[in-house]
Amino acid sequence: MHLPPPVWPIDFRTTLLRATLYVLFIGGIAQGAYYEALYFPSVRFSELGFTEFAQTLTLASCCGLLLYIRQVIKVFPNVTLLLFAFIAASLVREQDYFLDVYVADNSWKVIVALIIVPVLGWVIYQRRRFIAEFAHYSNTFAFGLFAGGVLTTYIFSRLYGRQIFWRAVLEDNYARIFKDVAEEVVELLGYSLILFATIELLLLALRIRKSQRLAS
Repeated sequence: MHLPPPVWPIDFRTTLLRATLYVLFIGGIAQGAYYEALYFPSVRFSELGFTEFAQTLTLASCCGLLLYIRQVIKVFPNVTLLLFAFIAASLVREQDYFLDVYVADNSWKVIVALIIVPVLGWVIYQRRRFIAEFAHYSNTFAFGLFAGGVLTTYIFSRLYGRQIFWRAVLEDNYARIFKDVAEEVVELLGYSLILFATIELLLLALRIRKSQRLAS
C-alpha cells in the first residue's frame, strides 16, 4: 500500500477540542468510580460494577474502531490487525470470570489463543508490509498514546495494585478493597488512553485516505 510521507497536520482548534473531550472523558470515568463506591457497595469494583463494565465497553469500542479502520478505510491493514488482536485478547481476558462460570475454567485462554496465534502468523507472513506500516504509525501521536495506555494498564496497574504494597501502606488497616480499587481504576485509565489512541488512529486514517484521494 502506497502511503504519503508521515506529515498529516492537525490544526490547533481540532487538537484543543479533542484534548477537552479526552479530559471530560477521564473526569467522567473518575466520577463513575466515585458513584460506584458511594451508591453500589454490593457490587463495587467487582465484575458487576461500573469500573469493570466501563473497561469492557472501552475495549469493545476499540475493537470496533480498529475493524472500521482496517475493513472500511483500509489504512494500515497489518498494524490495525495486530492491534485488534491485542485488544480483543484483553477484552476476552476481562470476561474471564463469566467464561469460567458459564463456559469452562480457563476457557478464556483458549479463546485468546484462537485470536492471537492466527494473527501473529499472518503478521509474520506479511512482515515486510507490517514493518513499512509500522514505520509510519510509530511516528504518530496515536502510537504515543497507545504506548502510554499499554504501560499504564499492563505494567503500572499491576505493580501499583500489588497486595504487598497496600499491606505496607495500610499495615493493620489493610483490606482487599483498597488493592482492588487501585488496580481496577488505574487499569480503566490505561484502557481509556488506548481508546484515545484508537480514535487518533481513526482520525489519522481518515486524513491519509483524504490525502490519497487528492493525490490520485
